[in-house]
Amino acid sequence: MALKRTATRDMTSGPILKQIILFSLPLMLGNIFQMLYNTVDSIVVGNFVGKEALAAVGATTMIINMLVFFFNGFSVGAGVVIGQHFGARDMDRLHDAIETTMAMTLILCVAFTAIGLAMVRPMLVFMSTPEDVFEDSVTYLSIYFMGFAGLLIYNMGSGILRAVGDTARPLYFLILTSVLNIILDLAFVVGLHAGIAGVAYATIISQAISAALTLMLLTKTHEIYKLSWRDLRINGPVLRRIFSVGLPAGIQSVITAFSNVFVQGYINHFGSACMAGWSCYNKLDSFIMLPIQSTAMAATTFVSQNIGAGQEERANRGSWLTIALSVSITFVVGVFIVIFAAPAVELFIRDPSVVEFGVLFIRANTFFLLFNCVNHTLAGALRGRGDSKGPMIIMLACFVAIRQTYLFIMTRFIANTPFWVGFGYPVGWTSCCITEVTYFILRWGQKSKKRLKGT
Repeated sequence: MALKRTATRDMTSGPILKQIILFSLPLMLGNIFQMLYNTVDSIVVGNFVGKEALAAVGATTMIINMLVFFFNGFSVGAGVVIGQHFGARDMDRLHDAIETTMAMTLILCVAFTAIGLAMVRPMLVFMSTPEDVFEDSVTYLSIYFMGFAGLLIYNMGSGILRAVGDTARPLYFLILTSVLNIILDLAFVVGLHAGIAGVAYATIISQAISAALTLMLLTKTHEIYKLSWRDLRINGPVLRRIFSVGLPAGIQSVITAFSNVFVQGYINHFGSACMAGWSCYNKLDSFIMLPIQSTAMAATTFVSQNIGAGQEERANRGSWLTIALSVSITFVVGVFIVIFAAPAVELFIRDPSVVEFGVLFIRANTFFLLFNCVNHTLAGALRGRGDSKGPMIIMLACFVAIRQTYLFIMTRFIANTPFWVGFGYPVGWTSCCITEVTYFILRWGQKSKKRLKGT
């Protein structure tokens, strides 16, 4: 069956680096606007409500991430399967994968909303959230999870579009709804004095609109990925393939996020000023992570399409070029963040004690993110091949076991200070980079060399 292409991108031919850059740039811009949702919440809360409310928003991030990351694992699995069918020009299986993916997404929306609302108070207690932050955190999380379906539907819809190479139109939707989120934040907090509840309502309204726009595109399009409500059903074999890739990625992300809840618990012991500073650092760290996440997604799509087309050597070359691109962009962004660390933190709040903590974390950790470029991009390339268990085991070992062992030993026997607690992140990143590169070369690099010798 011939492919009809207007918004899709076939990455199985043409200059590799150009293909990756053209795919990554809209995705990177889209990720920036998606980050603006929570970041604008923090800026508005920090400037118009106070440091306790800012700390509350920061304390909720890890809890939200546990469910989002698990769902994103499912999204990764769906994207790999869809991308491979797209690369193989198998349109019947492509449609089966898209309709199975969206049917399962709707089921997960209901389940995750219920789970999220049920875990709010127990998780905040588990994290030793201070009393002056606790109720604000409950308010923010409860409202956020009531509108959780909007985020999940948008993420899956944009994942389907990415799998066939369309990163532009999800970007347009994010630009629109991010601007709307800023307007609603200011209207609810400054105009209506709704406090932390106002930023939560602004976020879920904006996310619901982005979800509606994405669903409208998928159902009204004449492209090959058109979603038909009439054909919506779960295909068992397709779902098993999706979960074979996505479940390990989701489990790894959830356990890593849960491990970071322990890190947040260590930070919470230093008080609300340190918590707020850690929150500011995490917001800025998330922006530095955007090129890493974007190139990792590009690696997954590029590799999945080329593996589907039987072009393994092209998939390998694309993997290493994507890592080089990720490292280059992240280094430049990191230089600017480190140089302007204090003004960057002051965007969120001007409390001197909070700024001091935020700058401390930024300057200690930022350049170690270069190791994370390799971690996430190579993991994306491995998942594009259908190898999801390898990166899962490696990341769990490094981001959970090694990081938590480091924190336990450091805080109890060496130096229980904010600096050394925050440095637990680079310890995990560095050990993961070394392990993952070794794994990729031994498992996949050698196979490629053998195939080349046999041709």
